[in-house]
Amino acid sequence: MSSKGLFDPLKVTEEIRRVVVKRLLRKYYRVARGGHWYGGIATCDCVGCNLKCVFCWSNYPRDNPDKVGKFYSPEAIFHALDKLAKKRGYRLVRISGNEPTISREHLLKVLEYIENSPYLFILETNGILIGADKSYAKDLSKFTKVHVRVSLKGTTPEEFSKLTGAIPEAFELQLKALENLLDYGVDCHPAVMLSFSTEEGVRQLIERLNEIDKSLVNSLEEEYIILYPHVVRRLKEANLKPRIYFR
Repeated sequence: MSSKGLFDPLKVTEEIRRVVVKRLLRKYYRVARGGHWYGGIATCDCVGCNLKCVFCWSNYPRDNPDKVGKFYSPEAIFHALDKLAKKRGYRLVRISGNEPTISREHLLKVLEYIENSPYLFILETNGILIGADKSYAKDLSKFTKVHVRVSLKGTTPEEFSKLTGAIPEAFELQLKALENLLDYGVDCHPAVMLSFSTEEGVRQLIERLNEIDKSLVNSLEEEYIILYPHVVRRLKEANLKPRIYFR
């Protein structure tokens, strides 16, 4: 696959970070909301991502980080999560919307508050930054109340690139993130978007995960696209048709 027109997510991270991070402050566009995922979870939605997934439901904040959201401190985010979790009786909390790992210091500070709370934090991430820097996994290993869900964007480098607009080599960083997390004993599992995948692609992914650790195959979570109207429009523009989807 030609790399023409594709981007390096590590370089995009630096560009986005300048817009959505101010020291310990991070931009959010929604604080906070409840949801039925994981059996019930409190969520704050952040602004800014280093991938441009064509199936993303939160693409407007992702693509307009300078126009959307307000800056919040780690303490403010924890208090928002805590208030809603208490009200709804949730045991789980998370930062979602875009990519939480872009603001490393902010995220780690939020986790410090979580550590002294009754909650479990679900870190939903594409894993790019954890794969690029093993010390990120080391920092996460200091916390006992975090579970990392690494969302793989497709099953092969080529599929990853088609779905995200990033260079295919970056797919390896997603797999490396899982390896780094396991090396430091961080509780984690992989999820994978399979709406566009072939049987051969799935076979190759399972083989790669098995090489890292057999536990990753057993815990692999399947993801399928939800056809929100704005997602349908972008899929048509990209000339992509999902094999399996939900409306």
